[in-house]
Amino acid sequence: MSGQEINFDENEFIVSKTDLGGRITYGNALFIKISGYEEVQLIGAPHNILRHSDMPSLIFKLLWETVKRGEEIFAYVVNKTKEGNYYWVFAHVTPSIDSNGKIIGYHSVRRKPTPQAMAVIKPLYAELLKAEKMGGIAASQKYLESVLQQKGGSYEPFILSL
Repeated sequence: MSGQEINFDENEFIVSKTDLGGRITYGNALFIKISGYEEVQLIGAPHNILRHSDMPSLIFKLLWETVKRGEEIFAYVVNKTKEGNYYWVFAHVTPSIDSNGKIIGYHSVRRKPTPQAMAVIKPLYAELLKAEKMGGIAASQKYLESVLQQKGGSYEPFILSL
């Protein structure tokens, strides 16, 4: 990975909210600080402003499909900063629901991933990216499904077991 890895304390949480289109509507102080952007640059910007090129598209596809169904998802994500550095997070993304039960946006709380999880996720994501470059998201998904089958489960139990 290019750039320098940015770390944050295991007791800190990065929080952000987006609208239905993925545009940032809120970021806590740590989110703003670690991103390297000013708050005014982030609010209204697409959340993928933080997307790192080493992040498999398949994981974002799974994430968006899940939250648009009204379900929560846990995922490991590598983000990039304005300066070109990067940071890993363990994200818990949930839909934000209004009083009528309608999805009005998304809320993400991220914490520092454990070294044990990173020892599994980094090589897995490298393989997913390699498959994606050769055969697109479908090839990446096929690779992930084979890994999950070997582990004897589905995505969520696997991710939560790390």
